[in-house]
Amino acid sequence: MSLFVPKFDETVLVRDADAEVIGGDPVGVRLLADSSASGGALSTVRVTLAEGADGAHPHVHHHSAEMFYLLDGAAEVLSGDDVVTAERGDLVVVPPDRPHAFAAVPGSRADLLIVITPGVERFEYFRHLQRIRLGELTPESLLEVQERYDNHFLRSEAWEDRRR
Repeated sequence: MSLFVPKFDETVLVRDADAEVIGGDPVGVRLLADSSASGGALSTVRVTLAEGADGAHPHVHHHSAEMFYLLDGAAEVLSGDDVVTAERGDLVVVPPDRPHAFAAVPGSRADLLIVITPGVERFEYFRHLQRIRLGELTPESLLEVQERYDNHFLRSEAWEDRRR
């Protein structure tokens, strides 16, 4: 077993007013700390979802675990073939190589703190998604950057059945 020890010298403090916000309604992403800010320890964002909104389609990270902490509301989280409902104060941690996705529960909004560890530079990934939403890039362009962001999309019948 190897131990990853992040290397950074300064405390990371991100003021709410200083965080970059991408999107809005139905999906808003507040960029908090990228991997480079934490010496590779983590990447973290806050995602707000309108009632029933999809957060992320099924995907897998080969090199990182992903943590979802529900600040408010309720979210459905796919982990493998299981879909769990997490509510305010609940924590879900998905290990590397496990398919996962998340969305607000129908009829509920969700406010999530999401942490990937070890960190991956993810801010550009979220900016890429915004350019797709704005029609500046095609959805297929994500296939070209899967390795860079360790974000590999896949199909999940369990997720499709639950979200129907």
